[in-house]
Formats: sequence, structure tokens, C-alpha cells
Amino acid sequence: MSASPRVAMVAGETSGDLLAGLLLDGLQAQWPGLQAQGIGGPQMQRRGFTAWWPSERLAVHGYSMEVLRRLRDIMGIRKQLRARLLQDRPDVFIGVDAPDFNLGLEADLRAAGIKTVHFVCPSIWAWRADRVEKIRRSADHVLCIFPFEPQLLAQHGIAATYVGHPLASVIPMVPDRHAARAQLGLHDGDEVLAILPGSRSAEVEYIALPFFRAAALILKARPAIKLIVPAVPALRERIEQLAHASGLGDALQIVTGQSHTVLAACDVTLIASGTATLEAALFKRPMVIGYHMHPLSWWLMRRKQLQPWVGLPNILCRDFVVPELIQDAATPQALCAATLQWFDARAHQSEKITALEQRFTALHESLQRDTSQLAADAIRKILGA
Repeated sequence: MSASPRVAMVAGETSGDLLAGLLLDGLQAQWPGLQAQGIGGPQMQRRGFTAWWPSERLAVHGYSMEVLRRLRDIMGIRKQLRARLLQDRPDVFIGVDAPDFNLGLEADLRAAGIKTVHFVCPSIWAWRADRVEKIRRSADHVLCIFPFEPQLLAQHGIAATYVGHPLASVIPMVPDRHAARAQLGLHDGDEVLAILPGSRSAEVEYIALPFFRAAALILKARPAIKLIVPAVPALRERIEQLAHASGLGDALQIVTGQSHTVLAACDVTLIASGTATLEAALFKRPMVIGYHMHPLSWWLMRRKQLQPWVGLPNILCRDFVVPELIQDAATPQALCAATLQWFDARAHQSEKITALEQRFTALHESLQRDTSQLAADAIRKILGA
């Protein structure tokens, strides 16, 4: 293809916007005149993407009532987008994550002869095995961010390319703890616990209180410990309310954003299951993974769970390298005890910390690839350019 292709893209949430932005970097390096349109966020728009709808319109999660309330709006957007793309056909459609929205759209476009790519393999290896057939119908090609995924997809006749995880290139192999602490007003000799109760309002409602109550117990055991929370701006006020209700008062340092700085600065993190746990692993930090959700959501997820691990570091290492305390197990007492074990290990079992850091360094190395270039190369081949 000599001329620059027309690309349609859909990315939901902040993480999808980041991935799509990196992909646009690679595509624009291949085709400087590239046109890209669809649903996207600020990272994409910064690169010249035309957003017919902002990605935040798709930002709903799990099995919550929010999804049901928003379903009509989301389905309406998808119907309008499908009609627009079938009328004015792009050379390729790229669905970035958001599988509930994108896979059905991709299937319709592919059936109409439009090339389709799905970026980020749905978690068929974790709890969504039922999606394999849907992926096969929907995507000409899948761009994978974990190294074991292409082989798994190949077993089902689905073409895929491993392009690395973009976070592995953003986060330094050896984080600068001293600089991060200086930025946050912490001293090198401080014991620091980072608390990350999630970046979504539903997560904060279910997780923050047990996390903060655990932190209050940790503070009683180690009065000199520094507690720090990176809060999403929209949730800061609610986090402050929950911290006050937990009796932490002024003992908790809350900063707006800066999650990477906080992870670089801390000794240990108490963290909600999700992408943030992978970030913590790439920062080589010991962690306790906790999660709590609506009982119905938990019941539905457990029925589909295919392996014993929930946290990404454990899934990728194929081992319980860090503790997971999920749902009823995520009590303040249990979270406190598991977190204190890491601080005790730092003082008396340094080899345990060293072994964890080595596992996480190997993980980091396995995920570090030139994502922009590899993804763009795969799309160029799909287009026959």
C-alpha cells in the first residue's frame, strides 16, 4: 500500500488510550500521512486522532449496576459507529482492549470485508475461555502484550503477534527510590507503605476501607511508618473521607496522581488487583494484593476463573510470589499481617526480598519490547503494504 491507510480505532479507558497512542506513534512512523478516527482519548488526540466520541463514554466496569444503566448509551454509540464505518470503510479497524464493546463490532466489520485487529488479548487464560470463538470470528490478527498469548491463540487458529507490554518500556529497570522519596518529602531511612485502593469509584468504595483499617493496624505495630496514597483526582475527596473514617487522620499522606513516583518511593505496597499490580512488579516492589467487589460480581467471576491466581504478577510468574487476599479473605487483620511480613523480611530476611526482585526483573525483561514498532509492522503485513 503506497498511500497512507485510513485507520479506524476504538480505545476505552485511560490504559487503552495509552496503548493506542503508542500504536499511533508506530503507524505514523510508517505512514506520516496516516488518518485515524473513531473513539479515543487525550493521548490519541494529541497525535492527531479524530475522536468522534471520547473514550470515557465507554468507561464502565465489571458486572455492576453502572453497566446496566449505561448499556443503552453504549449500544447506541456502537450502532452509530458501525453504520458510519460500513458506509465510509477504513483500510483497517483496530479495537484496543474494551473487548465487550470491540469484539462484536470487529465481527460485523470483518464479515463485511474490513480488516480487523484486536490489541490486547482478552484474558482467555484467566477467566474468559468462552471468548475464544468470538475472537476467532472477530479479529484477523491479535496484538498480544504477554509473551505466552500468541501460542495459546495459535492453538485455536487465531493469528497473533507478541508486541511487549508498553509499561515495561516506561518504567525503568532500576527505579530511583532516592529521587522519588525526595519528590514526595520522604527520607531515605523512612519505612514507607504505599496504599493503592484502585482508580475506579466502585473499587474505592469496596476496597479503601479495609485497606485503610489495615493501615491503622500497621501503624500501631510500627508507629514510625509512613503511609502514602496516590489518589485519582476525581476520587481524592472520597479517599480522604474513608481515611478519616478509618481513624488514620493526618497519618496518611494523600497525593494527587503520581502513582509511579509513589511505587518508586515505597518499600512495600498494599494494592488492589489490576494493572497497578503489574506496575508495582515492574518497580520490583513487594506487595500484598487485595480485592473486594459486589458479591454478585464475585460469584460470576469465580465461576469463570481458570487458574488459582488473580493478581497479574502471580499469573505471569505462574506462582504465588506475592500474597493475594480476595473478597472475604481481605480483612483488615489479614491484610495487616501479610503486609507486616514483608517489612519483617526487609529487616531480617533480605534474601526473600532479593529473590522477589530477581523474579520481577526477569519478568520486566520478558515484557520489554519495541511495542510501537512491532505493532505497526504487524499491521503493515495485514494490509499487505
